[in-house]
Amino acid sequence: MLTYTSVNSYYRTRFGCKVYKVSINAGFTCPNRDGTKGENGCIFCSQGGSGEFAGDPKLSVTEQIEQGKKLVEKKNKNGKYIAYFQAFTGTYAPVDRLRRLYEEAISHPDIVALSIATRPDCLPEDVLDLLDEINKIKPVWVELGLQTIHERTANYIRRGYPLSDYDRAVKELKKRQIEVITHVIIGLPGETKDDIKETVSYVVDSGVNGIKLQLLHILEGTDLAEEFHQGHIDVLELEEYVDLVKECVALIPPRVVIHRITGDGDKKLLIAPLWSADKKRVLNRLRLEISPICFKRNLT
Repeated sequence: MLTYTSVNSYYRTRFGCKVYKVSINAGFTCPNRDGTKGENGCIFCSQGGSGEFAGDPKLSVTEQIEQGKKLVEKKNKNGKYIAYFQAFTGTYAPVDRLRRLYEEAISHPDIVALSIATRPDCLPEDVLDLLDEINKIKPVWVELGLQTIHERTANYIRRGYPLSDYDRAVKELKKRQIEVITHVIIGLPGETKDDIKETVSYVVDSGVNGIKLQLLHILEGTDLAEEFHQGHIDVLELEEYVDLVKECVALIPPRVVIHRITGDGDKKLLIAPLWSADKKRVLNRLRLEISPICFKRNLT
């Protein structure tokens, strides 16, 4: 059976306890939405900027953390939390505003780390310096939305930046000893199994600390949904997805933590694939093929 380093074992090794992410919506936007590079976002991105499970942006960061804690307090009585700036582009704001938000998050006594979802083209020097500063207080992880290395697919999904931006972002973050987690989407229209495996191999070779394998969800209100309704694209069946994940996991060494092997689509918005709404079933099916192992430092 294939094995992989699970994020839960990584958390326990790193922090010595159970750790949950608390998703925060800080009211950011994105250069793909504000007219800088586009106005409609990536073709798959929901109106919530992938932050459907994040908090209410009308609340402060502290209030959102407390709200998020209450959702899992029965499962995490003695655990800690990661403040996850999930919605839209988590570094796309003036550095003074980012400083206030990040410092408020890490000042919470139950927060052990800061995780920030962003785009590789939204990491200017002053933001990198701020992340470096925060990382010296509590760990900072930057989650980069790469999705694919293939230019034709990147253009189709309207990603809006070249692969060289990703390379630069990883280099600059690693130079500052900031952990990098890369998002890859499995099932993008037109991509073959080899295309997906090439992306995963590239990500591993780039030196990242972690990877997220995300099934493509078609959500109501996206341009991808229009393509689907017009019959222009197909979605993966469960067994196809399991087979793809297996082949991807085989390429990922133990030193790279897999932070996600599937994903949740908001059931109120999910159009396809509908089987993905039963997360327990998907995870149980994956566990028949791949098995998590405990994280150990300096794994190769």
